[in-house]
Amino acid sequence: MQRRAQRDQRDQRAKRVNRVLVCAAAVPVMLVAAGCSSDSGSGDSTDKAAKAAASASASPSPTVEAAAYGKLPEPCKTLSKKTLKDLVPESKSGKEGKSDDISTRGSCSWNSLDNNGVKGSQFRWLNVSMLRFESDVTRGPADKLAQEYLEKQVQDAQAVAGAKSTKSEPVPGTGDEATAVRYELKKKEGTFKQQTVVARVENVVVTLDYNGAGLAGDKSPSADDLMKDAKKAAKEAVAAVSDANGAGGGKASGAPSKAPSKAPSKSASKSPSKDASEEPAKEASTSPSKKPASKS
Repeated sequence: MQRRAQRDQRDQRAKRVNRVLVCAAAVPVMLVAAGCSSDSGSGDSTDKAAKAAASASASPSPTVEAAAYGKLPEPCKTLSKKTLKDLVPESKSGKEGKSDDISTRGSCSWNSLDNNGVKGSQFRWLNVSMLRFESDVTRGPADKLAQEYLEKQVQDAQAVAGAKSTKSEPVPGTGDEATAVRYELKKKEGTFKQQTVVARVENVVVTLDYNGAGLAGDKSPSADDLMKDAKKAAKEAVAAVSDANGAGGGKASGAPSKAPSKAPSKSASKSPSKDASEEPAKEASTSPSKKPASKS
């Protein structure tokens, strides 16, 4: 009986040991399961991040419409010999302004003095400047930049210090848009009558300045005649820009241009801070027809 009781006690202890071992073995399994569950969540997050990055990289980069015109004509050849003979008859040749990039900016000026001795003299000064813009992702399309510059040029012409009888008017049939500004400027040499026509054709702005004066007692020229000549010359200069880009001068009559965009110039992406006629204006400072420095 005693031996039987001892065997029963041993069996019970063995059963308890087995249960402890089974429970102990179950703990690592649970930990492993928990670990797998945690790794699975991390993997999902990584996949989502990778997909988001891939989606972002697949998004298209900002774009802007390319500029229509990629070059400018030779400044001193924008006007015909006949036009120059009519506007500056005593001028022998034009003086081209300095430019760091002739595909972006250019200018040319002409001086004419018809000296009649004691009977007086007739003075004329003509300047053509051109500024071409390139499209820029940050600043916008080229034609919009050109339009903004045209507006600034017109405002500058309307605000010349000392100007009298300032008038402005649209000029139809010259590029995409054009405005003419006229005024009188009195100096010790006489009264100078200034005509400024600012025109835009696609992404190019053409500014034509023309003034005249009667000196040494000669009578002043007619402002209406000067403006008529200035408008004609501006239209011719605009046509020269279109011709230089293979557009056949279509914009001179307001027709839409389909000229392809050319290679961008190095300085075109920079915002122009000075008008291309700055250099000719310096030359004009030696003549009675120099415009005030506020004219950019």
